[in-house]
Amino acid sequence: MSDSYTPRPEHKFSFGLWTVANRGRDPFGTEVRPVLDPVDAAAMLGDVGAWGVNLHDNDLVPIDATPSERDTIVRNFKKACEQHGLVVPMATVSLFTDPVFKDGAFTANDPAVRAYAVQKTMRAMDLGAELGAKTFVLWGGREGTETDACRRADDAVKRLRSAIDFLCEYSIDRKYGYRFALEAKPNEPRGDIYMATTGNYLGLIPTLAHPELVGVNPEVAHETMAGLNFTHAVAQAWEAGKLFHIDLNDQVIGRYDQDFRFGAANPKNAFFLVKFLEDVGYDGPRHFDAHAYRTEDYEGVKDFARGCMRTYLILKEKAKRWNADKEIQAIVQAAHESVDPAPAVGTYSAAQRDTVLNASLDRTKIAARGLAYEKLDQLTIEVLLGVR
Repeated sequence: MSDSYTPRPEHKFSFGLWTVANRGRDPFGTEVRPVLDPVDAAAMLGDVGAWGVNLHDNDLVPIDATPSERDTIVRNFKKACEQHGLVVPMATVSLFTDPVFKDGAFTANDPAVRAYAVQKTMRAMDLGAELGAKTFVLWGGREGTETDACRRADDAVKRLRSAIDFLCEYSIDRKYGYRFALEAKPNEPRGDIYMATTGNYLGLIPTLAHPELVGVNPEVAHETMAGLNFTHAVAQAWEAGKLFHIDLNDQVIGRYDQDFRFGAANPKNAFFLVKFLEDVGYDGPRHFDAHAYRTEDYEGVKDFARGCMRTYLILKEKAKRWNADKEIQAIVQAAHESVDPAPAVGTYSAAQRDTVLNASLDRTKIAARGLAYEKLDQLTIEVLLGVR
């Protein structure tokens, strides 16, 4: 294996406990792999070269654990992470598995459910802070409906806003220093989820009491399920200063949430995503929220985890090659030059207004120009296929 494809701590590759310890259950079949203790999952991730491990509260501590049981579990897990050189950069909370959340968590109609959801999240924040996490992800998997007869959608938004504001204040009060990353999804497990896309959350964040503490956690599969271009969502979040975390996996459009190994379904899309992250200098975790095929034993799970990281590093190298390719860059540069002299629009002023209004622009001449994007795309494919 090329050294450039070997994961190192500076790559910041992380996996969730729920990914490598996933037992392969699906709606039509039971588990195919035995239980993997969090301590053993940490050992596995250390073995494959991961940098970090992330977790929901109940990935680590069972929901009905006693305080004594909790402390023992956490102590043993921290020791395992130290032993295998892992950090815990992100924590999150399960507000979707337990039956109490069947009608939602923060947006549920029952005030007792909403209170329990906030209580459970605060305790998950305590756990994450104890493990060293500085990012806290909120995924509202049950925040939605099968029928809109159950509640007004604007009431759901108000409840969600209130909960996030409360949790921000809790982080401030406890001096945890969390940055909250909101994760969108269009549907599943609910028929419709209120915050369906990253764009929905980017619209919500400015209305919060502490927008400076809140960003987004876009996921490849979730945006793809909505029929959207994931890299565009990531770029908008980055440009807004709100790319606080990212979930990498892969997905076939129009399907249920598949969480395939990164790059397994759409390598060209994955290439442009990696290229964007590397070009802009994103320095946060590259978190793989993906699952091994149900056909695999735990050796296959290791192959899956290694594959996620290796594919990212291969695509990173391909992006460098693309950026250094003189023919490719000539086409890109030419596309940004005009065949007709044109003023830069720039910042509005009376003088600039008049300059643009009075500019002589020959639209027929401009429109007649070919941009060579077919060639550009073919050259991209050739870089990806290793013939260039």
